[in-house]
Formats: sequence, C-alpha cells, structure tokens
Amino acid sequence: MKEDCIFCKIVNGKIPSMKVYEDDVCLAYLDINPDSDGHTLIIPKKHYTDIYELPKEVLQHIFDVAKTLMNDLKGKLNCTGYTLMINYGSSQEVKHFHLHIKPQYEDKKFVEFIKHKELLKDTKEVHEIIKGA
Repeated sequence: MKEDCIFCKIVNGKIPSMKVYEDDVCLAYLDINPDSDGHTLIIPKKHYTDIYELPKEVLQHIFDVAKTLMNDLKGKLNCTGYTLMINYGSSQEVKHFHLHIKPQYEDKKFVEFIKHKELLKDTKEVHEIIKGA
C-alpha cells in the first residue's frame, strides 16, 4: 500500500466508497464522478502503478470479476453495452491500476445520472441493485 494513494486509502477504508464487490484480490465500487449510470471501477487491493506492474493472474481475476459485474449491471440497470477502459501513463489520473466499466444506454443521448446518484445514497441499495443481493 502507498500512503499517498487515494485508491489504497479506499482499500484500507480511510476513504469511503460505494462497494459493489470485494474479495481478497480486488475491490469494485461506483465511480464518484460517473460517465454513466453504474460506472464502476475495479482495483487490485495491492498497489500496482499500472498494467505493466500488474501480475497476469491479478489481471485475469479482475477481468473475471468484470464479466460478473457486467452481467449484474445489465440485469439490474438494463444497459445495452459497455466500454471497458484502462488508462496508462499521462492519461492515468490515479497511478494505481484500475479498470473502468462504463455501461452504455442506447436510449440516452445525454446520460442523466439519476440512477447512479440514487445508488450513491445507500450502500445497501447498491448491493441490492447491482449485485442482486
């Protein structure tokens, strides 16, 4: 863990997040500045600066989790597609590897973040809506 890394602070619970998935390897939570309803980040719990530091087993696990979450998002939020995004270098705002899952909605020209903002109000609601718990 890096002391000055915002994502490490989220993993350690020093900064709150709206978790939608967690295991020993990674954590997934709703993006605080979403591009669409259900915009989710998946991060490894151990600090890796970028994709080149990330072991292939961890990358595979993160993508396995992403597939599960994408199915949950499709079932709960009725999205019609996804954009998966990994930034690197100068385009990487936070220097801790992270995968974006950005649900897309065919019926929305300009996405209104109503559902996402409602989700951010209550962690229990997030688990119910996205995880189906």
